[in-house]
Amino acid sequence: MSITSRLKQQAMGLSQRAMERLFADEKRAQKVVEVMGRAQQAKKSFDSTQRVVLHQFNFATRQDFKDLGKQLSGLKKRIRALDEKLGRL
Repeated sequence: MSITSRLKQQAMGLSQRAMERLFADEKRAQKVVEVMGRAQQAKKSFDSTQRVVLHQFNFATRQDFKDLGKQLSGLKKRIRALDEKLGRL
């Protein structure tokens, strides 16, 4: 077994034990879940605000690029279909 494999295995074992200890107490586990929920809500709120601000400054967001990529993919498919039709004529 290589050194990196052993290190990964040890790291996984340590993190597993840490998580077991963290969630061993029910109250502590509940608090962790609550904090994680709040963090997710904060990130969602931040992402929404970031999207609004970027659009106000006419900057593209990551989602804008994804949407454009999907549109481009659809256009490429239509072009190929049209090219095939023209090729048959």
